Amino acid sequence: MKNKNNDYHVSTKELVKVTASGWLGTAMEFMDFQLYSLAAAIVFNKIFFPEASPAMGLIMAMGTYGAGYVARLVGAYIFGRMGDKIGRKNVLVVTIMMMGIATALIGMLPTYQKIGILAPLLLVVLRIIQGLGAGAEISGAGVMVAEFAKPSKRGLVGSFVCLGTSTGTLLANLVWTIILTVQTEQQLLAWGWRIPFFLSILTMIAAIIIRMHIKESPVMEEKKKLLMEERENAVHHGSNLTKANTAKTKNGKKNFFIALGLRFGQAGNSGLLQTYMAGYIVTILALEKTVATNANLIASLISFITIPVVGYIGDKIGRKKMYMILSMAMAIFAIPMMMMINSGNVVIITIALVLGLNIGVQGIFALENVVLAELFGSKNRMTLMALAKEIAGCIATGFGPVIAAALVAAYTNSWIPLAIMVIIFSLSTFISAYASADTTGRDLNELEDAA
Repeated sequence: MKNKNNDYHVSTKELVKVTASGWLGTAMEFMDFQLYSLAAAIVFNKIFFPEASPAMGLIMAMGTYGAGYVARLVGAYIFGRMGDKIGRKNVLVVTIMMMGIATALIGMLPTYQKIGILAPLLLVVLRIIQGLGAGAEISGAGVMVAEFAKPSKRGLVGSFVCLGTSTGTLLANLVWTIILTVQTEQQLLAWGWRIPFFLSILTMIAAIIIRMHIKESPVMEEKKKLLMEERENAVHHGSNLTKANTAKTKNGKKNFFIALGLRFGQAGNSGLLQTYMAGYIVTILALEKTVATNANLIASLISFITIPVVGYIGDKIGRKKMYMILSMAMAIFAIPMMMMINSGNVVIITIALVLGLNIGVQGIFALENVVLAELFGSKNRMTLMALAKEIAGCIATGFGPVIAAALVAAYTNSWIPLAIMVIIFSLSTFISAYASADTTGRDLNELEDAA
């Protein structure tokens, strides 16, 4: 039931279950993809592409990483549409099962030495299945939590879903750090690399159990009523609604491009700092494999403070302002960050990555799910949000690491192309935030996109 302030009377118990469901689902998604991205950067070039040179093997491994993001785009449309048509809950059960099963099967794959070219081909197939499920996972979870939360606390509550990114990244990096510390190179290549992929099954089981016992989003019930009223109005006042619908279409197109820009910057910086940098530190700087994983581990721990704080401040001063502050700070920090990373000093490298990840990735991500949910109306919210996130993610995160590897190789291992890429990604977010309306606290029951 809804009150006069457009809030639903949702029990604290139900809100906690929905938030926990979103948190675990996001943790699963990011754990799976971080496990894969670290494996692609650290060992997959030797296991699945052993006949290529080290630099080319890294590029090919990053290419399989990019294939998953193309699949996410397809999954975003298929499962996004299903979420808008039949409801969020059941779709989110299916997506998390697809991710978990595909991830476990990656850990069972034979290597190139055993079955030849079939090994990397099967890797790509499983990566695609994993991507299909992930395409609408975090968008669906973000939509669910945003639609349950009160407008005045939407940013804070929604940020707990984003904590799943830190949890997943933390678990993935923790597992890889332990394995890289206790195993020899021979053990790692023989069987050790498989362990992380099997462990993700536990997260999948916990998330499925919770999702089977949550209610459907209250906005879905209101949506049915509003759509019925809209159809009745169209029958009685069809000609008078044409101009209004044209204006709504323009708003929808503008908001979609704004959402693309907001996501592009955050996803691009994520791909560079969380994926490519692991390979860069090992291959170009010739440092230990644990340097990148340790930095990601520390950054994830600190983000447990960063994310809810950013969500809370966004509720108070407006999410548009927070977007602009964080994205501009990241653009300014890009060159100093890359100079710190190329110092070769492990402590300085760690500080640079921790700051970069919390400002340009985790901090901005704390705002993203809620802002995108507020930009779009309930009629097609999950579809448009998922497509915006995955189109931008496909371009920025899927292919960003590949482009970065190619540019660094072309410019004789220079860090300058990487700094320029970070600046471009960050300014994309800043410009998009500047062009958007501040939708903080918007009524999510409205069918149409924000004006």
